[in-house]
Amino acid sequence: MTYRIEGLDPAAFAPLFGLSDDALAAQGARRVVAAADRGFPCRVTLEDARAGEALLLLHHVSHDVATPYRSAYAIYVREGADARAAPHVDRLPPVFAGRPIGLRGFDEAGMLRAARLMLPDQGDGPVRDLFADPAIAYIDAHNAAHGCFVARIAREGDAA
Repeated sequence: MTYRIEGLDPAAFAPLFGLSDDALAAQGARRVVAAADRGFPCRVTLEDARAGEALLLLHHVSHDVATPYRSAYAIYVREGADARAAPHVDRLPPVFAGRPIGLRGFDEAGMLRAARLMLPDQGDGPVRDLFADPAIAYIDAHNAAHGCFVARIAREGDAA
């Protein structure tokens, strides 16, 4: 079993880059500056921003399905991110390192089938465990503490 993890498409956020603080606020977003090298995970690059980097904090619908499991929450995106991270095939991206990650396994209809907690630096065993069930079509990874979406994990060959 092979899996793939990709960052979000930066084109979805490009219209927000460079907007004034007031214009961002009118859209429910905010510009923030990373206060440390950790704690500001960009969902496009799948890395933590470095201290001093500007990010946008915005509302994002991560699981846009017509089921009770539709999900949205705040995410960070590096301001000006113009390319998503290279796909991570059978390996976890840097943004997963050192964080407890909640994994939610969904079927093709967008219904939750199973979930796992991946502890910091545990490796990808919980991902592989979920994908051992053929009914699991994809996995959404969330930061366990804050609950925010991190990335979609797809079976290789499927769109991320």
